Amino acid sequence: MGMDVGGKEGGSMATMNVVPLIDILLVLIIIFMVITPLTPKGLDALVPQPAPPNQNQQQTIEQKTIVVQLLDTGKLKINEEDASWDTLGPRLSDVFKERAEKVAFVKGDDTVRFADVARAIDIMRNSGIDKVGLITANLEAGK
Repeated sequence: MGMDVGGKEGGSMATMNVVPLIDILLVLIIIFMVITPLTPKGLDALVPQPAPPNQNQQQTIEQKTIVVQLLDTGKLKINEEDASWDTLGPRLSDVFKERAEKVAFVKGDDTVRFADVARAIDIMRNSGIDKVGLITANLEAGK
């Protein structure tokens, strides 16, 4: 605080010294001006690419979504094709070795044990699949 001496009443009068406050505000403005360009402006987006015109039917079939289905009888299916626990890992590795997006789904019947679903997810992750999703009956029905 600054202090003025004198005045009409003859006593001392206290006034606020605002110079340090202005200095602090100027430093804060400069800091915010430097930090602002470093903040991210948006989200990363994957833009779908059009299929090449000379692409054959076999490549189109392989690019569809992969769903590993666990049946209550103990059998496995990969997109409606029969599979076994021994062939699940190598088959998924073959399917995903040339794909850029490694996403697959697990669908189990209501009576399938969770241990079997966890085993399937573990095999899928070990065969190179980055993201594993779960399909439930409500999700499949659109609820």
